[in-house]
Amino acid sequence: MRAANPAEHLRAPALARRMACWFYEGMLLFGVVFVAGYLFSALSQMRHALAYRHALQAFIFVVFGIYFTWFWSRGQTLAMKTWHIRLVDTSGHPVTQARALARYLLSWSWFLPPLLLTLPFALSPAEIVVLAAGWVAVWALLSRFHPLGQYWHDAWAGTCLIDSRAWDAGRPPTPHFP
Repeated sequence: MRAANPAEHLRAPALARRMACWFYEGMLLFGVVFVAGYLFSALSQMRHALAYRHALQAFIFVVFGIYFTWFWSRGQTLAMKTWHIRLVDTSGHPVTQARALARYLLSWSWFLPPLLLTLPFALSPAEIVVLAAGWVAVWALLSRFHPLGQYWHDAWAGTCLIDSRAWDAGRPPTPHFP
């Protein structure tokens, strides 16, 4: 029996599961940041933690881009495997590296707006955390307005988060939809 909507297999997993995956991904990224920071500090012979701070931030941005582009173009990061979530394009096929890179850049919409808002104001670190956490909650809840429950940066990138158990069961990809 076919679903009423041909894109129904592209329905996003529950928001709580996606946010748990997002949180777990953040914990795993501590290891990536540690290795990248150690490599950067060794190669640049940093003597002080704040030396080359902006270069280190740019380096970690590039390392994150490589990490996510690599894993998303293969369907899943470790956190996504743990939570049975897979990234596909809007036709249900694995994403290309170019599309994964576009998703990475667009995914900064999770953090960039509140960080840009802090520039004109002298906010304390606690206020910045509250502002960022509030924006993350709003951004996550905005996915409720997408027809398939996808995050908006996924819609803009032409990607979809799906339940990987359906993918692993051999469900055929969904045809393109307008």
